[in-house]
Amino acid sequence: MSMPTKGIRLYRKPGRANWAIYDGGRYISTGTSDSRKAEAILTRYIAERERPSEGPATPERITVAEVLDICGREHAPTVRDPVRIGYAISALEKILGSLSVSMLNRPVCRRYGVQRGRSQGTIRKELGVLGAAINYCHAEGYLTSAPKVRLPPRPPARDRWLTRDEVAKLIRVARKRAETRHVARFILMAVYTGSRTETILNMRFMPSTYGGWVDLEGGLMYRRGSAEVETKKRSPTIPLPGKLLAHLNRWERGGSKHVVEFNGCRVAGIKSAWGRVLKESGIEHCTKHDLRHTAITWALQAGISLWEACGYFGVSLEMIERTYGHHHKDYLSGAAESMNGRSMGQARHMPSLRR
Repeated sequence: MSMPTKGIRLYRKPGRANWAIYDGGRYISTGTSDSRKAEAILTRYIAERERPSEGPATPERITVAEVLDICGREHAPTVRDPVRIGYAISALEKILGSLSVSMLNRPVCRRYGVQRGRSQGTIRKELGVLGAAINYCHAEGYLTSAPKVRLPPRPPARDRWLTRDEVAKLIRVARKRAETRHVARFILMAVYTGSRTETILNMRFMPSTYGGWVDLEGGLMYRRGSAEVETKKRSPTIPLPGKLLAHLNRWERGGSKHVVEFNGCRVAGIKSAWGRVLKESGIEHCTKHDLRHTAITWALQAGISLWEACGYFGVSLEMIERTYGHHHKDYLSGAAESMNGRSMGQARHMPSLRR
């Protein structure tokens, strides 16, 4: 009598560190010695093996890891910041990868936030990536339906912006050392144009298919390369302020090919140099993105119209009103003036507050 089979399972050969999948006499290496990661790989392997060769899968027959893998291979390379998507996919896979998509209910999403142990904003962004991955798979025919991923409430808008003295101090500190001098260029670009970090770091002095460029003769900044498509994070072309244009002309005459360079090469990131400049300047609780907040805040304080702010900074009117509107020099001034006139005209009829 033949012995019953134990089915597909994890197996670790004596003397081997990595787990393998045993399937009918075959051993398929998982490439990891971590049992949790190996279990997730086994779950994906079984789901892929049992799935019909053609047609979309139901949410019960596809794992979160598979959906994220499809998104990472097909969709992430087409977005403006694939690295950020990659970080989110890596975090999601470790905690939710072995679950089927149908299991993503509200309690599971809440538990993800607890296990992840990050800020509410980070959890919301990562679960948003998962929701986008599920929607992509549904739209591309991998899924029969797209269950909704429940996001935590939106955290309060961050209202950190720098004064002109703080920005001047950051620039002075950045210029003191050769290894942080490129940060000064980044700061100038950020506070004059309000552009996002990746846009500034990809900016060149000549047209490009990937990344924007500055037209020094026309005095314009093109935030997108010719092969890049517009996304929800709009990247409008804008006229360059005269003071910034003078800096750009000087950098280009000095032989720069990229707006932000270090030793003649494009800078991929400024995390370490930015941290050093912040520490030496003594300015706290400031991120690179706060420079964009600073640019928009300064513009509204100077009286720029909300519509012009939307066009120049590539921000929706809803975002401008919700996050920055109270900084406008005319914010609710009409209402205040109206109440002032009303109280003056009716002063004699107002009851006294004195006892």
